[in-house]
Amino acid sequence: MAPLSSLHTHSLHLHNNFAFISSRFKKPHHKNVIFCKTHQQDQDSCVVEDGSLKVQRRDILMHTVLGSWFVPAMVPLAFAEEVAPEGYKVYTDDVNKFKITIPQDWQIGGGEGNGFNSVTAFYPSEASNSNVSLVITGLGADFTKLESFGKVDAFAENLVSGLDRSWQRPPGVSAKLVDSKATKGMYYIEYTLRNPGESERHLYSVLGIANNGWYNRLYTLTGQYIDEESDKYRSKIEKVVASFKLV
Repeated sequence: MAPLSSLHTHSLHLHNNFAFISSRFKKPHHKNVIFCKTHQQDQDSCVVEDGSLKVQRRDILMHTVLGSWFVPAMVPLAFAEEVAPEGYKVYTDDVNKFKITIPQDWQIGGGEGNGFNSVTAFYPSEASNSNVSLVITGLGADFTKLESFGKVDAFAENLVSGLDRSWQRPPGVSAKLVDSKATKGMYYIEYTLRNPGESERHLYSVLGIANNGWYNRLYTLTGQYIDEESDKYRSKIEKVVASFKLV
């Protein structure tokens, strides 16, 4: 099993600001969110919180975005034997129907919820605040395409403004939208987050919707790195996020 300390997650302060799971999902259920400390000396130290909450459309996205920071216990997954650029390898998930290219020395792990949600994480073998994670969330029948959440620009603005707490007194996390675009049925969103007294975090998210034969599912892939790790991980994060495909 890949060590939880290998994946450094975002500040836990964000959790208290959002509802995670919509009553509009296919069926009501409880979601266990596992928070793991981010320092190597605190490895495997986690707190589990349970919640089942009401939601608006944007809250579904909050759940998937925050899910990329609060990653549950991971189990090792296999790689596809495909040609990849030098220094990279290709992972194909034949069950969840996606493909992604990651650095050769990165690890990968998967965690399942109750069959309606899943998380897959891609992260460096060394201790780092940089990683890429994919949250797959079941949707109700009325969510048939990304436009169900609104056009990409409005959607991105709503998402980032929902994360921003810089207006509070004392100020909370500051969130700023950098860019947003829709390409080939996918939404691409770039934004930054900064907790007071902490380094700025850069995030790249890709969103898509696909049907698994029973219901529609929202795929939210998010790559992140902090300022201090920009030289080492920015290019890698951007390449990994750009390589993501639904198959």
